[in-house]
Amino acid sequence: MPIRVGIVGLPNVGKSTLFNALTQTAAAQAANYPFCTIEPNVGNVAVPDPRIDRLAAIARSQKIIETQLGFTDIAGLVKGASKGEGLGNQFLANIRETDAIAHVLRCFIDDDVTHVAGRVDPVEDAETVETELMLADLESLEKRLPALAKKAAQGDKEAKVQVAALTPVLELLREGKPARLAEPKDEDEARALKNAQLLTTKPVLYVCNVEEASAATGNALSDAVAKMAASIGAKSVVVSAAIEAEIATMEAADRQEYLESLGLAETGLARVVRAAYELLGLITFFTVGPKEARAWTVKKGARAPQAAGEIHGDFEKKFIRAETIAYDDYVTLGGESAAKEAGKLRAEGKDYVVADGDVMHILHGA
Repeated sequence: MPIRVGIVGLPNVGKSTLFNALTQTAAAQAANYPFCTIEPNVGNVAVPDPRIDRLAAIARSQKIIETQLGFTDIAGLVKGASKGEGLGNQFLANIRETDAIAHVLRCFIDDDVTHVAGRVDPVEDAETVETELMLADLESLEKRLPALAKKAAQGDKEAKVQVAALTPVLELLREGKPARLAEPKDEDEARALKNAQLLTTKPVLYVCNVEEASAATGNALSDAVAKMAASIGAKSVVVSAAIEAEIATMEAADRQEYLESLGLAETGLARVVRAAYELLGLITFFTVGPKEARAWTVKKGARAPQAAGEIHGDFEKKFIRAETIAYDDYVTLGGESAAKEAGKLRAEGKDYVVADGDVMHILHGA
């Protein structure tokens, strides 16, 4: 199952339009009123990576399989969601099941599209949603910590670690700061914080939905979001969901011409997917052969057996070695045979840290 990004935001900011374009489907209902998306819509999106096309061309692969990222379209949050307003509890639970958040912000003026707060202010919208997530986390910890503290006092070692990890987080939340700012003292505390599944530990990408004329350069509203995001160490991406939805319905041959007419080098959605991939600290490695060229996803810092496990669970358990060629060497030399002759094919063991772009052949036991 792909790593999943939750698309969130206030009602009528373009979330479902963006999701439809991302997945090239009309599965999500884009309607001009709150709560039209009651059940989360889920879709998997190919991560754009031109490297796989070059590898496939060199190896004359019959098929190309791109790595994927999952997106979940979550119904619009409103002020009071942490208290259950607007089916808030259900929506917050859906966010909890994701690995990261793509926060769509309305950065366009259109009198025909209502705004739940009666004004367009994307920075304030971002603060509204973040506040609701923090309030939900605060309520969760205030309920959990007393019971954990009692267990810790009775000598429960795991409870002691959880109390040590989560008490500073509770203080952060009481100060109006998200849990992602917490600094665990060691791996055990980091694991306890991750297992707590707090909403505000999830990394956030701000997606500025602008009008067509601003798709290439952004506007004053998206600039304000970029400034806000930079101030908290986050990133933002500018897209026009309406344009992306139109592109999604076009034949592939017509898309590039249309993009160029708008002054765009690539779709905004490609930037969203790539930014989300980077946000999650992911890298890509490849397996290449005459039958298929395939991209695989692992976390930065993953070792060779973990990469093998992405291909098949048994490969991680029975890992022997990974015959590895750097992407640049594979392309420059023209394939596996030439790379091997040039001494660029390496036999890597269990401690090898996978590099982005590695072309790997996994050897494993029976």
